[in-house]
Amino acid sequence: MQNEPISLPISTTTSPATAMETYTTVNRFDTLSPDAIKVTPEADLYPPVLHSDEYLPPVPLGSGVNTAGGEDSPFITPDGNTLYFFFTPDVSIPAEKQVIDGVTGVYISRKVNGDWRPAERVILQDDGSLSMDGAVCVQGDTMWFASVRFGNFREVDIWTATYKDGRWQDWHNAGAVLNVQYQVGELHVTADGSGMYFHSSQTGGKGGIDIRYTEKVNDMWQEPQNVGSVNTPGDEGWPFVTPDGSELWFLRTFQGTPAIYVSHLKNGQWSEPELVISQFAGEPTLDAAGNIYFVHHFYKDGQMTEADIYVAYKK
Repeated sequence: MQNEPISLPISTTTSPATAMETYTTVNRFDTLSPDAIKVTPEADLYPPVLHSDEYLPPVPLGSGVNTAGGEDSPFITPDGNTLYFFFTPDVSIPAEKQVIDGVTGVYISRKVNGDWRPAERVILQDDGSLSMDGAVCVQGDTMWFASVRFGNFREVDIWTATYKDGRWQDWHNAGAVLNVQYQVGELHVTADGSGMYFHSSQTGGKGGIDIRYTEKVNDMWQEPQNVGSVNTPGDEGWPFVTPDGSELWFLRTFQGTPAIYVSHLKNGQWSEPELVISQFAGEPTLDAAGNIYFVHHFYKDGQMTEADIYVAYKK
């Protein structure tokens, strides 16, 4: 999900709501520009580069997920059968127009008999209300997501929704502590719900965007700690933690483009990060089998033209 400022009126009140429906069928191909041409791996000028012998070469997911538009910010469930992601039909359209296009937002695709079914849009706002949602993290019956909408403290705030009665509903702003005091960016909540890794550009870190960690004690998120062993004066962000808490995956720049790194928890400390996939690869999310799902951006003449969800299967 793109993070450019959006010109919307901002209120400091929360706005709980209940969805009348969770999913809508949208033919995303009908929303694409008539001039859009799908980039294939063979035509990719800067394909993702694998730096580990533990995985097979990355490949794009099928047409149930990827289009000639922009698929971004993936989140895979542990069983590997449900994928949430952000979609916008044209990556060149300014965010101010994406928020009102009626299409851009969170989508869900399910794997059936090995194939990804056509994605459906996840509704996280009242009918007729403006919002642009993305950067999903799901743990249990709680969805965490980034959103541009009325009720925000910032341009982009963290919100939550609850899954019950077969649909996502009861969405709420995550509150001033996370959104104002801690300035939480894209995040990952630990499997037991007691910890949160997130990125933030607040002062007091090593520089740029840093990964931070906060724990919930007595239902209150505590003062975040800088994960100093993985941060540098550059940018580190978009974290993902494996369910057992032993691996921290994140994005860092390598040779001028986004790349995916992993750090291992050893004796209570995060190890020196290892480069796994480079060249316009980011926002890693793993299933229980260790397969890496990530976004790959396509560039031509210095401009991003498209984005797809890729997977590198563990051998």
